[in-house]
Amino acid sequence: MDNRQAIGSWLSGPRAAMEEAGADFGYRGEQLGLPEEGPNSIARPGRRLGALAVDWGLCVLIAYGLITHGYSPATSNWALLVFFVMSALTVGTIGFTPGKRLFGIRVVALRTGTVNPLRSLLRTVLLCLAIPALIWDRDGRGLHDRIAQTVEVRA
Repeated sequence: MDNRQAIGSWLSGPRAAMEEAGADFGYRGEQLGLPEEGPNSIARPGRRLGALAVDWGLCVLIAYGLITHGYSPATSNWALLVFFVMSALTVGTIGFTPGKRLFGIRVVALRTGTVNPLRSLLRTVLLCLAIPALIWDRDGRGLHDRIAQTVEVRA
């Protein structure tokens, strides 16, 4: 084996090495019955992180301007509470937060296509804990989405 090929497979990661060896992983969302591209396909990580940044920024502004009236150590705690309430209410009723709407993604339940408020509440609690959102599966869904049986798709 050429050294450049060995280094290239190492830099590309285990998935690329497995695909080179003949493993077929399919596309993200294939196991869930979602299309590969276009509407209702799995939202890419960049869109999801952008939406999260917009939502968090909005919550910090609300906490800064309306609750703590300036920066204090409690501003971040209030921002997390505002994020929790905003996410639970908006995802549970209309399926997206302001950031998700801006980036063209929405949250849907796998079985029904809409997220009920209890499922949204569970998803939001796990999202605010942060660790479940950092553990992803092969389809790019976070553990919080797997437990709540939801998925973020392109609108």
